[in-house]
Amino acid sequence: MSVKPATPTIVLVHGAFADSSSWNGVIADLRHRGHAVVAVANPLRGLREDAAYLRSVLDAQSGPVVVAGHSYGGSVMSEAADGADGVVALVYIASFALKAGESTAELAARFPGGELGPALAPVPFPLPGGGSGSDLYIRQDRFHAVFAADVDPDVAALMAATQRPIAASALQDTATRAAWTTIPSWTMITTRDLAIPAESMRFMARRAGSAAIEIDSSHAVTVSQPHAVAGLIAEAARAVMWRAD
Repeated sequence: MSVKPATPTIVLVHGAFADSSSWNGVIADLRHRGHAVVAVANPLRGLREDAAYLRSVLDAQSGPVVVAGHSYGGSVMSEAADGADGVVALVYIASFALKAGESTAELAARFPGGELGPALAPVPFPLPGGGSGSDLYIRQDRFHAVFAADVDPDVAALMAATQRPIAASALQDTATRAAWTTIPSWTMITTRDLAIPAESMRFMARRAGSAAIEIDSSHAVTVSQPHAVAGLIAEAARAVMWRAD
């Protein structure tokens, strides 16, 4: 008699200009479906540092794990999940699936249609060893149009005010690993995305052999269409459970 595999824990990784609360609607849906969920506080300081932090969270989970990353969170997920015991699926939500040697900035600019760059405002911050780095914010007067066009304007205004900046150097850091080469993946392509061109997402999904769906949404799809996002994550979890049965 076969033993039914455990229901995967879902680990969610937010990207730049967001925080873990951007997954709130997705979390509620996934919990209703019976999944344990962990939303990671992505440091947004550097690809290697962020991936090391995420890896520590992944290593702390028991049983199978499905990891979902949004935006730059996909870059971090690809680096962190490579070789991680228990990670059985990757879900890219309007995000980046880098290969070794590529940077997030490089993939964002490979295809036309992105409008995020001109909307960014750099703010210097001190580095621990001396000198300074540059944090990137989306200008609040451009946040709704560029990042969250299909989110209620009042909600988007709150998101703009509470956004987490990313160190500019993190977007230039090059990947050293690509977990999608060994772990099955799913991708949600947002066709009204002005932060990552849809064609860039299509390119990365094809290269990864990812099961891809397209949705009429802005970049902030985890907020504007949380049930669709949760549905794709749950589909990935069901698929890997079925394979393990």
